[in-house]
Amino acid sequence: MAGSGSAQDEGLIRVIGTGALSLSVVNLVVGAGIFALPGLVAAGLGSAAILAYLICSITVALVFMCFAEVGSRVTRTGGVYAYVEEAFGNFVGFIASILFWFGFSALADAAITVVMVNSMAVVFPIFGETIPRVIFIATLLSFLAVVNIRGVRAGVRLYIFNTLVKLVPLLLLIGAGLLVMDFNNLVIREWPSATSIGASTVLLFYAFNGAESALSTSGEIKNPARTVPLGLLFGLCGVLLLYVGLQTVSQGVLGPELANSTETPLVAVATEIFGDWGGKMLIAAAVISIYSTLSGDMLAGPRVIFASALDNNLPKIFGKVHTEFKTPHVAIILYAIVVGVFAVSGTFKYLAVVATGSLLLVDLGVILAVLRLRRRDGLPAEEEFRLPFGPLIPILSFIVVGWLLLQVPSGEALSIAILVGVCAAGYGIRSILAAR
Repeated sequence: MAGSGSAQDEGLIRVIGTGALSLSVVNLVVGAGIFALPGLVAAGLGSAAILAYLICSITVALVFMCFAEVGSRVTRTGGVYAYVEEAFGNFVGFIASILFWFGFSALADAAITVVMVNSMAVVFPIFGETIPRVIFIATLLSFLAVVNIRGVRAGVRLYIFNTLVKLVPLLLLIGAGLLVMDFNNLVIREWPSATSIGASTVLLFYAFNGAESALSTSGEIKNPARTVPLGLLFGLCGVLLLYVGLQTVSQGVLGPELANSTETPLVAVATEIFGDWGGKMLIAAAVISIYSTLSGDMLAGPRVIFASALDNNLPKIFGKVHTEFKTPHVAIILYAIVVGVFAVSGTFKYLAVVATGSLLLVDLGVILAVLRLRRRDGLPAEEEFRLPFGPLIPILSFIVVGWLLLQVPSGEALSIAILVGVCAAGYGIRSILAAR
């Protein structure tokens, strides 16, 4: 096996603590989705929309309890890729690395970059034109790449600042909304069917994606056995409270009209509470939120490329560390280029669905890694995090994630299958050439 689960001399610096990891989780999860999903979920479930959040939260909690155990045992850089590779070897690890950094992280970032530029074009129509659009995307990604190349501390400071900035208008909306909302709008007058709840939960799952990326910096996390479980717990609890608060306020302020606001529901809520300036504030918040998520992913995504190169699954040049700044600068540059190319050429819906499907496959690999590592290496050590109830939580997580994968549309599922096939073929060719 190429890697070891314990920390290795990768040339990186461990500077990320529990607070920074928790904020990274919040930052990477709270992206573009939450600005549209309250209306979409309400359209499917009405005033019972909160049920989808609770079910989705339980699902995410099950999955990330598995991440917490594996993450406390495997502490080298790469996060979910390293977890899968440690459990199942180079071949499966190689596929997981491509699915994660390319199929999920890069395509998801390209998708939200499309949303960001489209949102700005509403206020500044020039961003609807091709050349200004390309220039803006190239400039934005170049800036984020340079900041992250100059040091992990600079990258951490940037996403912490951006996270706090993007949370302010959302928390302001919740606080003001609680004062003016009509609590009668929260009464569930008709219970939805199980089918409707399931469909809305799958839709909402997109808004809970991204916490996996925060673990890609595992080689720069201090005391991973303690920091990873606590960082995930605090971060996901913060996301749940924020999401439930936004859905509650939206339902309480708009009532049945929320179901008709499927494109910009939070803008509609802010306009109802604050007037026109409130709507503009939420448009700005959406742009800031996406920018913040991009800044966090530019820190996390390249670490998967870097880790895969260290394991000889990608060209060694991507495993280089900058002599002065101690960051994987070549991997950062590659990641920025890939995101930029797909942001210029792709559309949001297709990119988002393929990204979600790719992530679910990787999640499945991490869930199975819990069982594999327990069988091979025994239960986690006393200082590491151990899931309660034996294999029950991994089995339940496997069933839920498997069910979600079955909801991926056939066209996007075919794209994911082709990506997996290309990865397998590429690995086989690389192995043949290496043997000569």
